[in-house]
Order: sequence, then C-alpha cells, then structure tokens
Amino acid sequence: MSNIKVDFSNSGVVNSDIMKYKNDVEKIHNDFYAKKDDENEFLGWLDLPTNYDKEEFERIKKAAKQIQNNSEVFITIGIGGSYLGARAVIEAMTNTFHNFKKRDVPQMLYAGNNISQRYILDMIDLIGDRDFSINVISKSGTTTEPAIAFRIFREILENKYGIDEARKRIYVTTDRKKGALKQLANEEEYETFVIPDNVGGRYSVLTAVGLLPIAVAGINIDKLMQGAKIAQDKYSDKNLKYNECYQYAVIRNVLYNEEKNTEILVNYEPKLHYFTEWWKQLYGESEGKDLKGIFPAGVDFTTDLHSMGQYIQEGRRNLFETVINIEKTDEDITIKADEDNLDGLNYLTGKTLDYVNKKAMEGTIQAHIKGGVPNILINIEGLDEENLGQLIYFFELSCAVSGKILGVNPFNQPGVEEYKKNMFKLLEKPGY
Repeated sequence: MSNIKVDFSNSGVVNSDIMKYKNDVEKIHNDFYAKKDDENEFLGWLDLPTNYDKEEFERIKKAAKQIQNNSEVFITIGIGGSYLGARAVIEAMTNTFHNFKKRDVPQMLYAGNNISQRYILDMIDLIGDRDFSINVISKSGTTTEPAIAFRIFREILENKYGIDEARKRIYVTTDRKKGALKQLANEEEYETFVIPDNVGGRYSVLTAVGLLPIAVAGINIDKLMQGAKIAQDKYSDKNLKYNECYQYAVIRNVLYNEEKNTEILVNYEPKLHYFTEWWKQLYGESEGKDLKGIFPAGVDFTTDLHSMGQYIQEGRRNLFETVINIEKTDEDITIKADEDNLDGLNYLTGKTLDYVNKKAMEGTIQAHIKGGVPNILINIEGLDEENLGQLIYFFELSCAVSGKILGVNPFNQPGVEEYKKNMFKLLEKPGY
C-alpha cells in the first residue's frame, strides 16, 4: 500500500504550537464535510476518489485507446489548472525523454498556456504531417489563450482531415450545461467530458480535466484514483493530533505568522518539475489574496543548488522548505572505480547514484536548517500512480485547510481577472 510519511522535526514548530489550532481545524473539517455535496460550494474534489462519474471514467479510457490507435501526437489545450495537473502526472510517470523516443502512445504536447506566436509555429512545425488529435479544456470556452489555440488547431485539423474526420479527433472538456465551448461541442457533436460545477480548475486533476490526457499518455488512472482514495480515507480524521495533512496546513500558518512568508517546494527528481508547477498554482491561487498568503516557490535540486542555493543558505530569512523525498527507485546505477581517478571520485565506488543523491539531500537539509531555514520532509515510497494520487490529494486538502486558517477563500481567484480587463481594453474588445 502506498503511504506518505511527513517529518516535521526540523520545522522549528513544536507540538504544543500545532495543537493550539485543534478547535479551528475541527471546525473547518466539519464545515467542509457538511457542505461537500452542495453544488454551490467548490468542495466536490473532497470525495472525488470515491464519488467520481464511473460511466464517464470508462468513456475516458475508451477515448484514450482510440486516440492512441489513430494519433501520433496528442495536444492538450488549456491553461492553469486545465493543463498543469495532467502535465504534472504525465511528466512524473513517463520516461524523462518520452517525447524523444519510440513509444506506444502519442507524443504529448501542450498548447493554449501562452500567447507566443513562435511557440505555436514551432509546434505546428514539430507535428508536420503526422496524425494528431486535440483535447481542449475550458469551463467557458472564452479564456483567451486556449480559445486562440483551439481556433488555430481546429482549423488545421479540418483542413487536414475534412470536417467530419476532424470532429472525431477533437475532444472537449467543459461545463456540463452552458458556455461557448459547450454550445460548440453540441453543434459539432464532439465527444465531450465534464468539468464538475463544484470542482475548481486547480483542484480538477482527478476529473476528466486531467484524466483524459493522463490516460492517453498510457498511465493507469485506476491506480491514480486508488492512491487518492487511500489519502481520502487516511486524512478524513478531524482530530489534528492524528492527521498529518492538517498538521502540515497548521505548521505552514505557524511559520507564516513568524514572518516565514515564502515556501519553497524542493525535489531531487527532475521528473517532479511540473508537479512543482502544479503545486505553485494550487497554493498561489488559493492563498494569495486580501494582501495575505505564503508565496509558493520551487526548486529542482541538486541543479538549483548551483543557482538558488546561495540565496537559500544566506539570503533573507523569510522562507522555509518542504522537501519531497522518493524513498525507493526501480533501477540503480552503480558508480565504478576508475584506474586513474583523475576526477577523485573513487571514494564513491560501489555506491549507487540514488544513494549519492539522498546524501546530497540530507547534507542540504542539514545546511539549510543550520542557516535558519525550517524544513518539512515529505517521504513517499516510490514514484508510481498510487503514491502520486495520494500526494495530489494530500496537497489539495492541506491547501484548502491552510487557506481557511489563513482567513481567505481558497476556492476563488478574483485577482486573475484584473489583467484580463486591461488586456481586453487594449485589444479593443467590445464592452471594454
């Protein structure tokens, strides 16, 4: 069984400080569970691992097989929560160079997450004459970045295959009943999947938003949901004393109140880079409002020890680190002796690369603690679907609770609209 173990011993926060939040956390827990079935609340993610649409889940797997059979390239069109969760899982669960090697599943590409002309042109060039399909993901269908990308790639599909065949290669994930994209999907008879009304974008990776691209990439979504179910059961205890997920939420706030207002998510596995990007959106968009919030940052160690390590060690003491440690690896590379030993590495003879990586992690944690940087360590058994599903749920739940402790609404994002108003006015959009 997959399992997460959280080590708070180097956080600088003592148990008595954590337990001061016991009543507050219990109230938040009870409020969440009392409202989780309310369609007007954004709490549908809370029991998604058990209460997902089983019929749609099977349609997702069927559609994924069809895409794998007829497409060499698959483009996920979306921005923010509409693509980050899927990409986080895909990058973590596939070969680091999966897009460059021969494979049994389509090459996975991502559009609609920027407005760069060069990016789109390079992607069109990369696709070339190969067969491809697209999945456009948008609640409304009018979000600028994915709407532009969809218009471009829809035209390419229709010119390449004709209207009827193009329809079979366009998959839409959108609102159940309303919106421009839903209307278009109905008119064109695209296969459509649902973004639940009570699940916000950054909490949507375990819905069709994330599951269709993840399944197309050949990842076992049954096991992913199974891992999330383990977390759902494990962290359903309202007692702060026994719930590590809630403890993490509390410790973040204790540190925040001690002026530790930047949290750095640290990994020692490059495949988790986009998991960090998903995490940054989850926490940044959930907590950054009302002039409050911990700033979420991320580093890939040991790479970033050679760029950000100096600042973390000796810069402003307003930060803390949360380190993800993958305990086991599937394969080992053992360092061999070299007769000349010009690089001086023979002292590592017989040791595995993972062992060296772990010692780098331990040494870095020790150094940063000594430098005044509190550390939280999250241990996961291995990098597989079950562990990743559990980690996703752990962070979603802790984020929601942390936001409530902070005193903000963790499910809205009013500030995101401000730049759009200015952009639309400058572009002379009607009504602006």
